[in-house]
Amino acid sequence: MKKTAIILVISILFTLSSCDVLMQVLEQTTTETTLSDSEVIQGLKEALNVGTGSSVGILNAKDGYFKDNAVKILLPPEANVIVENIQKVPGLGQQTIDDLILRINRSAEDAASEAKPIFIDAVKTMTIQDGMSILKGDNHAATTYLKNKTYNQLVNAFKPKINTSLDKKLVGNISTNKAWTDVTTLYNKVAPFIGKATVNTNLADYVTRRALDGLFIKVADEEAKIRANPFAYVSEIIKKVFGYAKNNK
Repeated sequence: MKKTAIILVISILFTLSSCDVLMQVLEQTTTETTLSDSEVIQGLKEALNVGTGSSVGILNAKDGYFKDNAVKILLPPEANVIVENIQKVPGLGQQTIDDLILRINRSAEDAASEAKPIFIDAVKTMTIQDGMSILKGDNHAATTYLKNKTYNQLVNAFKPKINTSLDKKLVGNISTNKAWTDVTTLYNKVAPFIGKATVNTNLADYVTRRALDGLFIKVADEEAKIRANPFAYVSEIIKKVFGYAKNNK
């Protein structure tokens, strides 16, 4: 009987010595405490600053939009008719369309940095009620909060920047607006003769809204990562707050 007990104790000690179990014990120890209101707000603000900063950094880089199919901006739906009838328009080809899509995404990448100060301001004004609602919410609760709080402001900040970006010669020696105008002008001259409607899309408005859609997709992705594995982050307050939330659902 004594021999069995000794073997059992040794077995338990050996198991507890593994890194995985030690990490679980550490996590439980960290998260079994109660949280004060100030800790909840501090942790959520820190997490939102980390998540939004990462999202903006990803999209503001070259190919941030263009090479990510989840956020890549294609031509406006109204322009589908151009693609479908491109062979009927002299001077247009698939390469022209591909070039235009690249230019549109470069403009969105150029403008993405405008979001960061707006997000920071929104995070600063978070209330205790906001914080508790976010902490107990789903994987995208913080993203939803930010979107409700900042969307109109982001549109107003993004649109002038997008317009400026669309006017920049970011690809070759022609701006996106010029390339768009050239394509639609060529198409609109032919449209009546092939029985199709002309295309007159406000490109800046379209790109602004699509760019923001992509931005919030990335913010939601970052939030989900933090909630899924808060212990992967350096910040102790993120570990404590989101570790607590994860273990008390």
